Amino acid sequence: MITLIIGTNRPGSNSRKVARQIEGIYAELNAPVRVLDLADLPPEIFSPSSYAAKPAAFQPFADAVLNATGLVIVTPEYNGGMPGVLKYFIDMLKFPESFDQRPVCFVGVAAGIWGALRPVEQLQQIFGYRNAYIYPDRVFLPQINGLLDADGRLANAELASRLKAQAEGFLRFANRLQKSPPAS
Repeated sequence: MITLIIGTNRPGSNSRKVARQIEGIYAELNAPVRVLDLADLPPEIFSPSSYAAKPAAFQPFADAVLNATGLVIVTPEYNGGMPGVLKYFIDMLKFPESFDQRPVCFVGVAAGIWGALRPVEQLQQIFGYRNAYIYPDRVFLPQINGLLDADGRLANAELASRLKAQAEGFLRFANRLQKSPPAS
């Protein structure tokens, strides 16, 4: 199962709108998807005591990552980087098994002209450090406010096509890695 992570907890975010479209693409490809919306994180995960002992309400989030055949991260760009809640979420997950040898791909969403290039590159460093298998076909959605229609869907057919091509390629990538024996 693919786990799709909405990398912000901001209400009404464009990342959430794009993630819903990506979820639909995976459904069209008959690929099961589980959406993790960071807006749904349990409030008790933000207690400093969570570093030592995770609250039980966080377990479904951790399990969704641990049981994923691949992770799709949709991240906005906030102040030149990823949202703090996304980094915190990553920090709360088990080390090393949460990302070790797990396929991951990225979609960047931004109001600016670079389409969240900086946070995606930051995430690639983090996931690389955690020994994830990084799918190289990233999709950047720049100037997102002008790209979404009234229903919150991408009005730009070329960008929607890139998201579909990324999903198709990522499924092949994740499937090949599942069939490959781990390196020793």
